[in-house]
Amino acid sequence: MLEIANGQGCAKLLAHDVSLKAILLERLGPTLHSLGLSLRERHEILCSTAERLWRPVPERALPSGAEKARWLADFIVATWEQLDHPCSERAVEHALTSARSRSDAHDDERAVLVHGDVHEWNTLVAPSGFKLIDPDGLRAEAEYDLGVMMREDPVELLEGDPLARARWLARRCHLNPRAVWEWGVVERVSTGLLATQVELQPLGHHMLEAADAVALLEVAW
Repeated sequence: MLEIANGQGCAKLLAHDVSLKAILLERLGPTLHSLGLSLRERHEILCSTAERLWRPVPERALPSGAEKARWLADFIVATWEQLDHPCSERAVEHALTSARSRSDAHDDERAVLVHGDVHEWNTLVAPSGFKLIDPDGLRAEAEYDLGVMMREDPVELLEGDPLARARWLARRCHLNPRAVWEWGVVERVSTGLLATQVELQPLGHHMLEAADAVALLEVAW
């Protein structure tokens, strides 16, 4: 993935050794999180950084968005049971329905290179702007990366209109708001369950609380 990005939007890969599982990346500065910017300012930076990364990628070079949606659905079902149902069944069904929708919508011709985990701790100051680190690396619709932005800041999400965030992100990047929303639903539940599993609190609780709340919304695009 880093070789495909070639330093555009992601940290530049300087050297790597597969046998040692080691990589050498360019030196970057502090995280976006440390700069204390407003949510809207962070979203603008995250969008502009992710946009530099999005580009066509050879088929089969990376896992597809459809494959990732199915993996996340399986993870949600298994982890929700393992943790004795830390969020509502309604929230889980909402996530599974959204995952099926995004899997069915996958289009190889529209798919681009996406980072897969675009948030303020993975975004570092670079000599010119910002760059992303720690990519998952997928061949998917660009809306996936905006879905991660929907997942993050769950407390702030519920303080405003959750749908407004999806619409703003989609409009900013000229993408589909329904796809942004659905990836956000899937990512919010899966990451909330993961955070609960590894005892990363209160983040896990806040994400699952937001998942319960948005599952009640009437959405029309």
